[in-house]
Amino acid sequence: MELNNKNLLLIICGGISAYKNLDLIRNLKNLGMNIKVILSKSAKEFVTPLSVASLSKNKVYDNEFTLNNEIEMDHIALSRWADLVMICPATANIISEIARGSAKDLITTVIMASNKKVFLIPAMNSKMWENKINQQNVKKLKLAGYYFLGPDNGELACGEFGIGKMSKIEEIVLILKNYFTINNIDLKAIVTAGPTREYIDPVRYITNESSGKQGFEIAKKLKQAGFKTKLILGPSNIDAELEVDTQRITTCDEMFNATQNSLPCDVLVMCAAIADFKFKKNQKKIKKKTQDLKIDIDENIDILKHFSNLNQNRPKLVVGFAAETEDLVKNGKAKLLDKRCDWIIANDVSNKNLGFNSNSNKATIIYKNMKIENLPEQSKSGIASNIVNRILRQFDLNDKRDIN
Repeated sequence: MELNNKNLLLIICGGISAYKNLDLIRNLKNLGMNIKVILSKSAKEFVTPLSVASLSKNKVYDNEFTLNNEIEMDHIALSRWADLVMICPATANIISEIARGSAKDLITTVIMASNKKVFLIPAMNSKMWENKINQQNVKKLKLAGYYFLGPDNGELACGEFGIGKMSKIEEIVLILKNYFTINNIDLKAIVTAGPTREYIDPVRYITNESSGKQGFEIAKKLKQAGFKTKLILGPSNIDAELEVDTQRITTCDEMFNATQNSLPCDVLVMCAAIADFKFKKNQKKIKKKTQDLKIDIDENIDILKHFSNLNQNRPKLVVGFAAETEDLVKNGKAKLLDKRCDWIIANDVSNKNLGFNSNSNKATIIYKNMKIENLPEQSKSGIASNIVNRILRQFDLNDKRDIN
């Protein structure tokens, strides 16, 4: 078992989702993991030391320096005992404390002294998560090698809806399993995401409203499941490089070349919203008073169709996306037959609350045998988990790496 006899130092901070750690500890103990816990002062308002000690079968540490702590040098001993340190939930406060190098109590000194990987599982109000200072702190920690899982999009404890929900217990367990798997699955995945731009002149171009979020989430989930994953990303504000191997492109031709040069792979997920046409670019800005304006249009290469019909180096599984505004299933089936890919994932982009530029999605998977499976409205992270779970099933890997 991946987690048998592995040592986890779990740091529980004060947030309403702190109680979920009781279920997490129970799950991890059932998988053979050894767990020691540090409780912050505010965390004790949500979970008791007795309940944590009963489930972990270990002493619970207070987030304060005591005479015994000083004699035993717990901040060193705990960090050396652990194979992994995890903060759950990671509040805005602890993220800020770590980012500025604080070492004022047991938690911060353990983090400062740790020579092991540190995982943070954020949970907070969406406005707190999106706050510019918090995002600067998160980026700083990611660049320093800290790993973040979540947060997810959904209904929050405060009654609001947005990004800030703690990742599911099952997903946290999956991440830990994959982290401790010595030999990851020997499979490679390529994911394309985001829009492309086709320039008319030096300052004008056509594009679409794709944010790249769905493809980015799929790439992250594939990496978490053990795939060697590369993301080919069109113009986007996502800091994807902090999470997954990323190559940025602008035009359809650049995306085609980047994909071609990244082969071979086992799975190709073409989530990008690629422009159908390109222009013979004018070298100078087109003036408003230009007489007899003429713009030459050429058809872009059909990237999905090209890679679905390769004789050599065709990926074992090619997944295409169809952004539709009407007749979702009918148009999705037609695209599947035309492109000759293995699956089409169709989503309705006419709903402004789903798909392009949103944090939620709703999708229909159309398989090669024309079987249809509907994925209900949920966060894009949730949609990605569902898709990757089915990819794992395709490669008979669900028994080890099921994503929920």
